[in-house]
Amino acid sequence: MNQKHKLSSPVERIYHEWDKALSNNDAQALLALYAPDATLESPVIPHLMGTENGVLRGHEQLRLLFEKVVERKPKVRQYFRTGYLTDGKKLMFEYPRSGPEGEQMDFVEVMELNEEGLIQRHRVYWGWFGLQVLQKDAYRK
Repeated sequence: MNQKHKLSSPVERIYHEWDKALSNNDAQALLALYAPDATLESPVIPHLMGTENGVLRGHEQLRLLFEKVVERKPKVRQYFRTGYLTDGKKLMFEYPRSGPEGEQMDFVEVMELNEEGLIQRHRVYWGWFGLQVLQKDAYRK
């Protein structure tokens, strides 16, 4: 994306900046996209945090997860996407299993933005290939 291109909406900004922060392993940039009291739900949470609950709340908990994610991200975690869906407040996009470089971890990301344009609620739905990565413990290797 051209750096001079002005993003037209908070949804578009989150779509591009969230992926950029994660692909650059920048836990602090990821955290800056979330409201201070945001929630995040994902199957990777119990796996990396050693908890039974897959929900985190607030910057303190999110920071710990993001630091672990950027340290342990498997190589098969790639960043091919084909666009997003939105109603102006909710952002949904998919990392499909098949990408230009072969198989990648498959997810659907659902993010609800607050009035300030920050992520308030984030839910991650894992596909079969991504689930197999967790089952093989690839985040710990």
